[in-house]
Amino acid sequence: MTQDPTIKVIVADDHAVVRQGITRILGTSDRIEVIGEAESGDEAWLLIKDMVPDVALLDIRMPTMTGIEIIKSINAAGLQTKSLILTNYDNPDYILEAISEGAHGYILKAIDPNSLIKSVIAVYEGEVVLDPEVASLVAKTWRERNSRSSATMGISSLTIREKETLKLACDGLRNREISDEMGISVRTVEGHFNRIFSKLGVSSRTEAVLQAVSEPI
Repeated sequence: MTQDPTIKVIVADDHAVVRQGITRILGTSDRIEVIGEAESGDEAWLLIKDMVPDVALLDIRMPTMTGIEIIKSINAAGLQTKSLILTNYDNPDYILEAISEGAHGYILKAIDPNSLIKSVIAVYEGEVVLDPEVASLVAKTWRERNSRSSATMGISSLTIREKETLKLACDGLRNREISDEMGISVRTVEGHFNRIFSKLGVSSRTEAVLQAVSEPI
């Protein structure tokens, strides 16, 4: 039986007690290894750049760099690290900005330990994670914004195959898994996503999944 790979994580939070508590919780999972901690944004970015963790667990507001600025830096550098925001802030503007910049998840610090571990694993495996307490609020805000935009055509504009692709992405499948499920090449899957992004007026898989949540397929 093949053993699941260890998920390497960096934890960034400017409060030592919170940071250490998160590290202890994640340490109870045999699938997760915390390979670094940071108390500021620039320290987190240096660790991410040097160690390239599988998942960066970031607070939204930290000294020197925000979690969103770190996500921008990860994307600009072309790193494969996935980002998961863990914060007290449930403002939909923060959440939508984080997702628009490429965050793979946004959860609140009130989350229970087991759900935190599951969220890290889910993000690593390609799922989009939104805290249940904010998901409906974010979906509502997303719908309101898109209703004012003439650039987006909506889920109804997608072809059957594009909808199928997006549904599988909502289930957390990655491109290779989607290609196997649909019996098509990875390049064709990528083409589906490019057309989905164009029709929905988004620039990332996370944004597309969020729109699918707010406007069911």
